[in-house]
Amino acid sequence: MGQFDWFSKIGATKEAVAVLNDQPILFFILLAVLATIGLECALMWFIHHATLKPEQKKKKEKGGAKKPPAKK
Repeated sequence: MGQFDWFSKIGATKEAVAVLNDQPILFFILLAVLATIGLECALMWFIHHATLKPEQKKKKEKGGAKKPPAKK
């Protein structure tokens, strides 16, 4: 029984579990890379919205004013 035997319950092969039990730093590296990618995506989203020009931003309509239906 190793630290990462629960991976076999979710479909990992015996070889993969053996590698993780032998080198647990690989699991930490995987989590660190995924967290870094998530942070980079959040930073890109923030930069995108922070640099929008005023005419590119959606205007909030007051009341429930709806546009008239399109004509055919």
